[in-house]
Amino acid sequence: MDMPKKTDRERLADLEARQRMMAEEVEKTRRALRGKYADIVADLPVEDLTEREFRDLLAASIRCGGAVAVSALRALPEASASSKSGTSANSKSSRRDGPATSMA
Repeated sequence: MDMPKKTDRERLADLEARQRMMAEEVEKTRRALRGKYADIVADLPVEDLTEREFRDLLAASIRCGGAVAVSALRALPEASASSKSGTSANSKSSRRDGPATSMA
């Protein structure tokens, strides 16, 4: 017994349903991955940065690519304890120096 051949309309409906399911699966996987990254951030001392510095740092890192960003950051000298506290105590100073997104 042969199965009757699907019409183009039925085939299109099946494909669209699969496409919706695939989009939902992509979004579910994306949320799970971002959740894992959020858990990593919870263990880091991000309070040493202003919210703007944190956002700009992540955005610039993502824009240029993780490997490039890591290489560039590793080449920087270690910040001393006094410069770390000075940055977080006076967050306006970074705004006077220009946009933080000019790292490109």
